[in-house]
Order: sequence, then C-alpha cells, then structure tokens
Amino acid sequence: MSLTDEAIARIRALIQSGTLPPGAKLPPEQQLAAELGISRSPMREAVKALAVARVLDVRRGDGTYVTSLAPAVLLEGLGLAVELMHGNTLLELTEVRRLFEPVATGLAATRVTPDQLAEIKGHLDAMRAVREDVELLNKHDAAFHHAVVAATGNEALTTLIDGISSGTLRARVWRGMVEANAADQTLAEHAAIYAALGEGDANLAQAAALVHISTTERWLRRVHGAGQTTDTPDEDAMHSSP
Repeated sequence: MSLTDEAIARIRALIQSGTLPPGAKLPPEQQLAAELGISRSPMREAVKALAVARVLDVRRGDGTYVTSLAPAVLLEGLGLAVELMHGNTLLELTEVRRLFEPVATGLAATRVTPDQLAEIKGHLDAMRAVREDVELLNKHDAAFHHAVVAATGNEALTTLIDGISSGTLRARVWRGMVEANAADQTLAEHAAIYAALGEGDANLAQAAALVHISTTERWLRRVHGAGQTTDTPDEDAMHSSP
C-alpha cells in the first residue's frame, strides 16, 4: 500500500467510525497529517482523491469538509463512467438495468403518490407530443423513468439506476426508433408501465418494465452482434425501446 493509499484508508476510517461525520470540517492539513502519522504530501494527495470521489469537499479559503455522503453525492460519478463504456460492457450494463429496474418499478407501484403519478403522466404525455424530436423525446424518456424509480422513495436505488441508464444510449436508441417509424411500440410500453402504476399493481408494473427494458436489450444485442455501432442501427433491429 502506498503512503497515499494509507492516508486515504485512515481518513476513511475516521469517517466510518463517526469521528468525522457528514458535514464535519477536517483539521488543518498539517495537524491531520501529524495526528495520523503521515507526511503532508501523501495527505494532500489523499484529500484530492477523496474530493474526486465526492467523499470530501474542498472549499477554497474555508477548509475541507466531509460531504453529506448521500447516495446522490457518492454515486454521482457513475453516470460519467457509464457514458465512457461501449461494446460488451454496455451489454452488461443493460443486463444490470434489466435486473434492477423492473423490481424497482414494481416497488414504485406500491408507494407512488398521486402527485408522483401525475408527474409520470406528464412526461408520458410530453413524449407523445414530441415523438418526432429525438432530443426532447430522450429528455422526457429519462425523466419518466427517473420519476418512476424515485417513487420508491429509495435514494440509493434511484441514484444507482439513474447512473447505469446511459443518456447517450437512450438517445441513440430513440434516434433509430424515430428513423424506423417504430416509436409507437415503445410509447405503448411506457403507457403500460404508467397504467400498472396507476392501478397499484406491483406484479403488472414489474412485468411491464421487464418487457420494456428487454426489448432495448435485444436491440442492443442485435446491433452489437451485427458489428455495428449504436449510432447507426439498421431497421431490422429497430423493434425496441430505450
């Protein structure tokens, strides 16, 4: 273990033990280094690394603080990592989404409030209205799914699913859908999810979400198997949804 890794481990231990709780201000660099028995250089690098990981927040002229450590903060970088993935890794992420999101949708059906249901319907209506505009369609598609999972009230689950649902992949799929005149299918699948949520039927909601995500996965596998990029899908592979 390098000195920097050791410094990271010791700071994390202070946070995990509650010695430095969320929102706490770290002692000055020199003092903290002395307390942990580590030189200032690796301590400085450790703070930088933990700041990148959103564990620490370095405020210029004020000091360094432990962040809220909320899932939305700690998992923020997941989406960026997903955007950089391609090929088989994207297929793996789609599998992960298929495993998580239908279950989350079923849970949402048991917890969704009238206001949340109205928000979901608003995005569904917007998708129908802008079906020829790929950019807006993709925007409301992402918002639709975020609102559904957010209805679970589980911040960690919502952040995780948001992170693995690549905005770039959604846009590419939607572009292919619109160009192939196959958008009706995916809009119908979104409508089925909304209807199941409105009925409070967890099993039906989970099944509707599974069908919806599985068609996206099949599309991606066909395109990948044909040796194409997801930027230029063929019409035969366009019977899917984002």
